Amino acid sequence: MGDYILAHDLGTSGNKAVLFSTDGRLIGSMQTAYGVFYERPLWAEQDPEDWWQAVCSSTKRLLSQYGIGAEEVKAVSFSGQMMGALPVDRDGNPLTKAIIWADMRAQKESDKLREKIDDDRFYSITGHRNTASYGIQKAMWIRENRPEIYEQTYRFLNAKDYMVYRLTGKFYTDCSDANSMDCLDLAKRSWSEEIVAASGVDPDKLPEIVESTFYVGNVTEKAAKETGLSVGTKVIMGAGDGVAANVGAGCVAPGKAYCCMGTSAWVASTSERPVFDREKRIVCWAHAVPGLYSPNGTMQYAGGSYSWLKNTICVDETRRAKEEGGSAYERMNRAIAESEPGAGGVLFLPYLMGERAPKWNEDARGVFYGITAKTTRQDMLRSVMEGIVMNLAECFSILREGTSIEELTLIGGVARSGIWQRSIADIFGVRVSVPGYTEEANSIGAAVIAGVGSGLLKDFSAVDDFLMGREKIDFDRGSHQFYRGRREKFNAVYEALLPVYADGKEKEQE
Repeated sequence: MGDYILAHDLGTSGNKAVLFSTDGRLIGSMQTAYGVFYERPLWAEQDPEDWWQAVCSSTKRLLSQYGIGAEEVKAVSFSGQMMGALPVDRDGNPLTKAIIWADMRAQKESDKLREKIDDDRFYSITGHRNTASYGIQKAMWIRENRPEIYEQTYRFLNAKDYMVYRLTGKFYTDCSDANSMDCLDLAKRSWSEEIVAASGVDPDKLPEIVESTFYVGNVTEKAAKETGLSVGTKVIMGAGDGVAANVGAGCVAPGKAYCCMGTSAWVASTSERPVFDREKRIVCWAHAVPGLYSPNGTMQYAGGSYSWLKNTICVDETRRAKEEGGSAYERMNRAIAESEPGAGGVLFLPYLMGERAPKWNEDARGVFYGITAKTTRQDMLRSVMEGIVMNLAECFSILREGTSIEELTLIGGVARSGIWQRSIADIFGVRVSVPGYTEEANSIGAAVIAGVGSGLLKDFSAVDDFLMGREKIDFDRGSHQFYRGRREKFNAVYEALLPVYADGKEKEQE
């Protein structure tokens, strides 16, 4: 017999259920996939019943495989995809499929909001830009285009909010997911009356906001039968996935920062007050730790650029990995190590899908610059890695303005690569820390939130037990100085191309 915490990471491609002991040991995990419906251009939807069935299936299989009794699971919580809108009726029945974060249909609604609240004012309230990605714009779309659905709507929920309802029968959201609705007054951690009024969405259709550690209630008898959990198991609210990762990376106190490298990538820090950038280059989230905030710079296509490199230029590495075993990325990393820092003078702008932070230019495109007759294939590979890291370093520099950050935790797909660790340390100019678990930040975050909210863990400092041993990589001051010059040239190339990018947009519109 033991005491365990169940964490669900409710993502876009599926749900991952992870079981932890209260002393931070990862017992096991179980994944259940589900799909996305792309019925029209710009649309991206999911069936919320698929979410629930994935939670039920993964929970049952996890407990069965690892021989854990339902009564041993003392608390459950969630990390969930953000920036969605699921309308449900008073009984919690979904009225449509969920409009998820990737859906961009609400562009007209975003423009209508802008007519009433200019971009500077909007950012000063929410810490975010007004775009079709967020939840309130999607709710506006439902009101304008599906009035019969809007009238029946009791609450607009995000993914994890709906799972919490299915477990407890109660409607809530946390500060981070409220932030992802794009109508949270960040400083007050409450709905912005100004933005909600401008949206035209009935404020009563928005759920009550609580902190991520809020003890919502207990698993109901009906939910217990469907999930395999015990009646009465404590359900803790949880957080949006991007914010839960803050906790899972150990960034639970001011001055802590981390970098997550996936298809997209971001750097985030922790602060006691909301951080608003005058140029709106970064965003700021309500942290999962009550009272704290997380300034964040998200890059559009970081690991995505590296995947493009694998699938186009590195076809030999990919082929040999299939034939001989191992990873194509490991072979690419070895090739990169054969090129000196600076990539033989080659620069790569990693804007294959436009860019979010810090450029916010959807018209930007990828570029190799500086290729000569002496350029090697290895130089080109290294330039892609360095271009990704240099763009992230621009975001990190903004986070560092007025804040002392001495160490950066690295998580995600490249966290175990020595060449990437070294490049991030030297280009950022910061000591890099790599935890024992590099792919479980969301789940660890949800587990620690559950532990703190249920009283199983004393406070958020307990996350150190979950991160196990850390590897430290100090940056080289000479290399950092060298890369400062490379970053200046990197930015100069981008600035020089702005007229070209603008011209390309005009031609696409013709």
